[in-house]
Amino acid sequence: MSLHRLLRCNTLLVLSCRQTQRSFSTNTEGEIRITKILKEKFPQASSLKVVDISGGCGAMYEIHIESDDFRGKRVVQQHQLVNQALKEEIKGMHGLRIFTDVPKQ
Repeated sequence: MSLHRLLRCNTLLVLSCRQTQRSFSTNTEGEIRITKILKEKFPQASSLKVVDISGGCGAMYEIHIESDDFRGKRVVQQHQLVNQALKEEIKGMHGLRIFTDVPKQ
């Protein structure tokens, strides 16, 4: 990550902590892009939520996904599937928090 982008992200993070004016119904470009990729990779996901937790600069995301694709797989394998789907996007991120689950039958 470039120094300029890192400073920009840190500045936005500070600003977002001071000003919580972001509407929860408004998604960032990154949230929309990552959601689209995950919907394509896991079309039967019963629940999917992507949140930019970097303050809007796209440096860090939190993903909650529930899919039958994870059934019978260990958590590390579930996370590997998500990481593989987002391989190109992860290159530009500072961090990623992934929470996976299997739908209740």
